[in-house]
Amino acid sequence: MGTVNDFEDLEIWRMSRVLVNNIYADFGNCRDFGFKDQVTRAGVSIMNNISEGFCRNSDAEFRHFLNISKGSAGEVKNMYYIAEDLNFVGTEISVDRRNKTQRLINSIGALMKYLKINKLH
Repeated sequence: MGTVNDFEDLEIWRMSRVLVNNIYADFGNCRDFGFKDQVTRAGVSIMNNISEGFCRNSDAEFRHFLNISKGSAGEVKNMYYIAEDLNFVGTEISVDRRNKTQRLINSIGALMKYLKINKLH
């Protein structure tokens, strides 16, 4: 892994940023405000927990926040099933977003493993 000085250097943060922008684009006109609020909060939680955890004092704390972020990503993935079932988004978009989210989940998990073994910051 290359040198990481700021959370913006993390690929998982950049991936989560793209996902959040997708969420806002996909549900910007959604009239189910409870659904819209839930999915956007879960998406933002992914980014926020990555950045907050990175700025903590230890890799153990960072792993804790990554674990929360990973859970929020699972929630987003699930919400896209609901969105598809309710015809808020089409199947193609839903599948694409679930695949992106699963790659993010896998990448967060890989970083968590890495942090158990190595020092990142």
